[in-house]
Amino acid sequence: MPTLILFDIDGTILLTAGAGRRAIVAALRDEVADVAAFEGIRFDGKTDPQIVVELLEAAGDPEPRESARVEAVCRRYVRLLARELERPDNRTTVMPGMHLLLQQLEARPGVVLGLLTGNVAEGAALKLRSGGLDPARFLVGAYGSDAAYRPELPPIAARRAARYFGRVPEGSEVVIIGDTPADIACGGSISARTVAVATGAYSVAELEACEPHAVFQDLSDTARVLDAIFS
Repeated sequence: MPTLILFDIDGTILLTAGAGRRAIVAALRDEVADVAAFEGIRFDGKTDPQIVVELLEAAGDPEPRESARVEAVCRRYVRLLARELERPDNRTTVMPGMHLLLQQLEARPGVVLGLLTGNVAEGAALKLRSGGLDPARFLVGAYGSDAAYRPELPPIAARRAARYFGRVPEGSEVVIIGDTPADIACGGSISARTVAVATGAYSVAELEACEPHAVFQDLSDTARVLDAIFS
């Protein structure tokens, strides 16, 4: 059966040693008086525009959701992210088993690889390249630049995959792989199956409580992961 497999990026495919957080905080320095208000705000499972809004709210900004401003901050963030990722002391780590898993999936007839990430599209590509991964390997995607509300992303990705399926895939034809409860929950918008991995900030137990199709400590056991994806 043709299958659309949508990967989250941060904490699932790779980690960028805090480059994203440093860049988005730097992008907001001209917007707020004190970035110390940002401490304690989690970024995982959120879209970049959502993060910008939450940081502005935390700083007491009176109009944190003004869309043109949020978009401008996101554009500034992408420029700063590129600099952060190019720093000689910054290291991008590809998660265990990811290289082999992608190779195995690409070799399977009917599989379409995609991205479902809160990163804006330009930021997603920068992060993948910093880990030595070609963004073109992912034929479709839905990004924070498409919608600030994560549950809106799976339908976008599915519609973009229609060119490969001859129709819009749904239900068990779509598998979402991610490391946060938000990744698991958003699959419900198209009845997709979800595979959770504890390589981010959430434990196996915390992810299991969200009732995904399967949970793994990491994706290094390729045979078991493939079995969970396709069964």
